[in-house]
Amino acid sequence: MSIVTVQLGQCGNQIGHEVFNTLCSDICGTHGLCSKKENESYHDSCKERFFCEEESGVPVARAVLVDMEPKVISQTLSMAARSGHWKYNSQAHFCQKQGSGNNWANGYSVHGPRHKEAIMNLVQKEAEKCDRLGGFFTIMSMAGGTGSGLGAFVTQCLRDAFPTSFILNHVIWPYGTGEVIVQNYNSVLTLSHLYQSSDALLVHENDVIHKICAQLMNIKQISFRDVNQVIAHQLGSVFQPAHTAGGGSGYSRNPLGSFQDPSLYTSWLNPQDAFNAWKTPRAFNKYEKSAALVSNSQFLLKPLDSIVGKAWNMFASKAYIHQYTKFGIQEEDFLDCFTTLEQVISSYTNL
Repeated sequence: MSIVTVQLGQCGNQIGHEVFNTLCSDICGTHGLCSKKENESYHDSCKERFFCEEESGVPVARAVLVDMEPKVISQTLSMAARSGHWKYNSQAHFCQKQGSGNNWANGYSVHGPRHKEAIMNLVQKEAEKCDRLGGFFTIMSMAGGTGSGLGAFVTQCLRDAFPTSFILNHVIWPYGTGEVIVQNYNSVLTLSHLYQSSDALLVHENDVIHKICAQLMNIKQISFRDVNQVIAHQLGSVFQPAHTAGGGSGYSRNPLGSFQDPSLYTSWLNPQDAFNAWKTPRAFNKYEKSAALVSNSQFLLKPLDSIVGKAWNMFASKAYIHQYTKFGIQEEDFLDCFTTLEQVISSYTNL
């Protein structure tokens, strides 16, 4: 099964580049911890999932790059090509000369409808290259305008155009002390719309990743690239092909130890259905052993409640609302989004 990645906005394109770098590094690595047959099977599965191959033999990422400003996409295409190990399709990108000004409504209501046909044509071309399309993986930030607003719009378009395909949205949760004054508005609007059209949201909090860089990796001056590389490494391990120990194409789903404790799960969910371990004999990125946990839990309750609360306080005082209404997002739209997320908070609180 192949996955088409859609990189949206500055954040989405920078992280997407690091993700493909990580995946390619893993594929190209030599690992003596599994048999040659197992390594070849892993290599083929990972390549089919994320890359197609040109006659030159250089893997080409199954990706579409979208931004409303050209600088980051130009840098991203160039860095990938210079690596010599993989590259992007030079025709699979879309950019304009004017950004979204950190305004969700601009990305969603203006750039989205205006450029829908061009963007979805690029996505369609990438999807048609897949022998077996498994679904779509979008990467975006919640705080700005293009990644969040245009990202939410493109996700709805993907759902309409590919109703049976799985859509996984990867969203970057903004720093609690972010520089974008309307980031809480943008986040509320993004999450509520993705909740309606996505199959799953995979979330990384900037503050949490920053702590990993500082406390676990002892990085003194943490850059955005440091943060992005940690995120990419975690995503790469999640997407690692998992096969049975015999190297076949089947998946191993053996429950693991204490994760079968019924007290860990909500009462209406069978623990046998709640947790599955997927194994592979192939090491990830030179680690002898590694593990990745993807959890649907109450972990995001506190940051979600905080963002909704901050956005509501601004909304109650009508702060910056005019920046959104001028692009067609009305107060009723905000109220609908608040209602959706309050229901999400209530549901997860009662787990």
